[in-house]
Amino acid sequence: METAEFLQTLETEGRLLAAAAEEAGTDAKVPTCPEWHVRDLLRHTGAVHRWAASYVAERHTEGRPLGEVPDLDGAELVAWYRDSHRLLVGTLADAAPDVECWFFLPAPSPLAFWTRRQAHETTVHRFDAESARGSGTTAIAPDFATDGIDELLRGFHARSRSRVRTDEPRVLRVRTDDTDAVWTVRLSSEPPVTTRGAFGEAECELSGTAEQLYLALWNRAALPSVTGDQALADLWRETSGI
Repeated sequence: METAEFLQTLETEGRLLAAAAEEAGTDAKVPTCPEWHVRDLLRHTGAVHRWAASYVAERHTEGRPLGEVPDLDGAELVAWYRDSHRLLVGTLADAAPDVECWFFLPAPSPLAFWTRRQAHETTVHRFDAESARGSGTTAIAPDFATDGIDELLRGFHARSRSRVRTDEPRVLRVRTDDTDAVWTVRLSSEPPVTTRGAFGEAECELSGTAEQLYLALWNRAALPSVTGDQALADLWRETSGI
C-alpha cells in the first residue's frame, strides 16, 4: 500500500471512530478493552494523534512521552478528539516526503511510517469504539488487514520488548485465507523472528480471513482457526499485548 492510501484510511477511520464514540457516549464500556470506557479510548487515541503529529510537524529526532490530555468529557471530549484527528491528518498531508524525524519501526521513510502506523492505530481503536456502540462494526479491507498483520509480526514483535517467548525453539504459522499471505514465526527465548512465506514445518497454524486474523492478533477477537498445538495459540493470547 502507498502512503496516500494509508492517509485516506486514517482520515476515514478517525471519522468513524468519532461518530461511534459520540453515539455510544463517553460513559459506555469498551468490550474489547475491558479496563476502558469510551472516554479513555478517546483520550488515549487523541493523545497519540497529537504525539505522532508533533514528530512530523516539529521534526523531533528522539522519542518523547505522550502529552497531557485535557480534563474534558462528553461532547467536549469528542470534539477534542476530532480536532486531534484533523491535526494529524493535516500534518501528514502537508508534510514534505523527505521530512526527517524519529520513528520506531522499519519503514521507507518517517512520513511513510507515521502514516501507516496511525492508520492501523486508528483502525483498531475505531473497532473498539464501534464495539462500545454495539450496533455492528465496519469491515476492514483485506489488503489493509494483511499489511497490519505484517506490521505487527515483523515490526512490533521483532522488538526486544516483545514478550512472546518460549524456552525451546518453536514455530508458529499465520495464514490468511483471502489474500494468500503466509508468515512463519520462529519463537525462542529471544524476540520472535518472522519471515513472509511458509518455511519448514510449523507446530501450530493460525488461519482465517485477513480481517479476522488482524483483529485476533491484536487481541480484539477470538482466533478464527487453530491447527496443531493449541498451547502456542494460547501463548500468543497471553503474552502478545502491545
